[in-house]
Amino acid sequence: MIEIPSFRPETRYGIPTADLYLMNRQYIVGYSFLFRQPRWALELIDEDNIAIKENLVRLDNFRIDLRVPEKFRSTLKDYSAEKHPVDKKSLWDRGHLVSSADRRSKIVLNSETFLLSNMSPQARNFNRGIWKELEEAVRQLARQTDQYVEVYAVCGPLFDVDDDIHVIGTSRVVVPHGYFKSVLAERKTGRFDMWSFMIPNAEQSKPLSSFRCTTEEVERRAGLSLWDRLRGEDGDELRRVKQKMWLLAGATKKVAKKKKTTA
Repeated sequence: MIEIPSFRPETRYGIPTADLYLMNRQYIVGYSFLFRQPRWALELIDEDNIAIKENLVRLDNFRIDLRVPEKFRSTLKDYSAEKHPVDKKSLWDRGHLVSSADRRSKIVLNSETFLLSNMSPQARNFNRGIWKELEEAVRQLARQTDQYVEVYAVCGPLFDVDDDIHVIGTSRVVVPHGYFKSVLAERKTGRFDMWSFMIPNAEQSKPLSSFRCTTEEVERRAGLSLWDRLRGEDGDELRRVKQKMWLLAGATKKVAKKKKTTA
């Protein structure tokens, strides 16, 4: 991560390097000219922004980002270039890095999540399956206001140089081999919890918890430095540890039901 003043709350604990920084109202994208997509997206997720207000519905106003130089942009046509042989729909979803459901308090905030600078080519069943599940799990964590005061998340694509590279469209947008997400939560006590995940860009049947990894592993594979404003031995320890999954709402119900049964 680079040393810049913490003029944005999202950057409080660091910001990775990128070719181009795109400062949106409530999230930041580090854009890659080579891959024609975000290298990462950084956000602060809180209960206010994930709560639906203004009778807001998902806008779906996908569009190019004029802040990205034209020769390095992806376009809507790039994502529709390859069709599924059966239903003839696009083979690759315009996959959000910052989920539209993370920005539901205002129309303008939700609209910004549909910029193509926030999109990456995701396999359809990956985007609508395990990735969606992870996004919702992080929102559940942000709702645990009895324990946590702030929840930060950074996510992005993963590219394996030893594997075949697939590109789509005339812009030659590179299809990632997988994705990562790293979550940092600050407790009311001032202590931190950190979780990281790496998931292949394909439909998954394993539980979300099986994709946990250390933040150090993400850093090595993604070639990025994460949360490096958390310094010293404590910060290093957070990045080295594969932490146990936080308790999800469904799991809470199961535990309560089990206690009731055994009482």
